[in-house]
Amino acid sequence: MSTLRKGITAGLNTTWTLGKIIFPITLLVVILQHTPVLPWIIDLVSPLMGLFGLRGEAAIPLVLGNALNLYAAIGGILSLELTVKEVFILAVMLSFSHNLFIESGVAMRVGVKLWVILVVRLGLASFSAILINLFWKGGSEIAQYGMAPASEAAPETWGGIALLGLEKAGFGVLQLAVIVIPLMVAIQFLKDGGWMQKLSAKLGPVTKLIGVQPNAGMTLATGLVAGLAMGAGVMIQAVEEDGVSKKDATLVLIFLVSCHAVIEDTLIFAPLGIPVWPLLLIRVVTAFALTMGVAWAWKRAELSKGKGVVLPHGQ
Repeated sequence: MSTLRKGITAGLNTTWTLGKIIFPITLLVVILQHTPVLPWIIDLVSPLMGLFGLRGEAAIPLVLGNALNLYAAIGGILSLELTVKEVFILAVMLSFSHNLFIESGVAMRVGVKLWVILVVRLGLASFSAILINLFWKGGSEIAQYGMAPASEAAPETWGGIALLGLEKAGFGVLQLAVIVIPLMVAIQFLKDGGWMQKLSAKLGPVTKLIGVQPNAGMTLATGLVAGLAMGAGVMIQAVEEDGVSKKDATLVLIFLVSCHAVIEDTLIFAPLGIPVWPLLLIRVVTAFALTMGVAWAWKRAELSKGKGVVLPHGQ
């Protein structure tokens, strides 16, 4: 019973911590969606679309995806007649950069700087789009969409807009609680039963590859499967209880902002008629390469400042 109580308490605390970020941001973005603000942003970024191999109206799903979530972005894609190449470019960009307000706020709660999050996510989205546009000469046929999400009737009054915002914000926090509380209970049972050490040891090769300690392995696995917000929730507890260093927290979050919720975020694009395996491969390879590169540079910087072991001559 003690384990269950501690797990539920940790889950409630994490839900409260993340809910304070998710609720107001969701409410604000839903309200802005029904004002001239989002259309103004879309008009502002439309001229940049050609750089990514996209037509101007492709700014609609990009803005919706970054301000809201992937489902909103897909709704925007389905409203346009785009080529397979354009849809694939959008899918890659949105895989790296989506739900920026909430997920950036959650990542900052762990202690990662906002500029790091934005540079990684927006930089990867832009760079990948430019490369795909330059090197992929196919995909010129019009994309055939397999299904569309149910459309919602837009509220007609400010009261209706506010009510919709409160409903979505409340549902977002509830959805978070439904996942986080059982997750924290399960983690507590793993800890108290001695299984956490065994699990961390199993993930040791992966954590070693990206330059972090094994005690960050559970966060990595959670983020890969459940998403950045859930991974950050576990990370908050790990930083407080398991002694995960700020360096390891930053490296894991860099990995997760590049590649998280790999099953859901990949399969969600399947109905759009694009190849999903290359999409998954791009995310995973990029996450490993970027995190390993940052870890290597971080270690070199520490050594150059006299921290750690002195490098042998010639290295």
